[in-house]
Amino acid sequence: MPTELSVNLNAVAMLRNRRDLPWPSVTGLGRIALEAGAHGLTVHPRPDQRHIRFSDLPEIRRLIDTEFPGAEFNIEGYPTPEFLELVRAARPEQVTLVPDDPSQPTSDHGWDFVAEAAFLKPIVTALKGEGARVSLFADPEPEAMTAAAATGCDRVELYTGPYGATHGDADAAAREIERLGRAADAALATGLGINAGHDLTVANLPALVARIPHLAEVSIGHGLTADALEHGMAETVRRFRRACGQSV
Repeated sequence: MPTELSVNLNAVAMLRNRRDLPWPSVTGLGRIALEAGAHGLTVHPRPDQRHIRFSDLPEIRRLIDTEFPGAEFNIEGYPTPEFLELVRAARPEQVTLVPDDPSQPTSDHGWDFVAEAAFLKPIVTALKGEGARVSLFADPEPEAMTAAAATGCDRVELYTGPYGATHGDADAAAREIERLGRAADAALATGLGINAGHDLTVANLPALVARIPHLAEVSIGHGLTADALEHGMAETVRRFRRACGQSV
């Protein structure tokens, strides 16, 4: 199956939050993305609400339920009690747990699955019991995938930031792709599904998808939003879908 695209709306929300105005509309651009064939919408509500606001979550849930019932809502975040309460209220199809400090500008590392096993396992169990698919943010380390699977999660989201940083250096890009590929192979061998995200673009997606043909989903925000300023949201979603291997 072709890799699915989830559009991360954080950058849209950050632009909106520069002014005390309701535009650009997070749900409005989310609607355009879904109409153009995106599989889902992703948000990462941080405690300071510097981009996605807590009040955005029920509106996105309503948009999907009423207009795009086949789409998925993916909520990312560090599993504080407050975050987990937001998740319970929003009922996302997927929850992606990340080991972020609240002050981080963006996610930049995966979980230490061995050291954090006792913390993660009950949270994963509870979220799955509430009907969510659970994905854990992971560094592309093949040896870590057995420990990731032991938490009970459904998928890992491979951190692709170092791959994204290799733009303009083909040799470095090839090394990072192979590193990601080996981690994906190890994860698949344990029965885990594979997601990926961070600094993915129309230019670097095809090689990643070719190396990881079972890549289930990519969630993309910054690069996609940047392209949308030039091409518009609908055409940008189509461009990213093609880069994911979809027929558009």
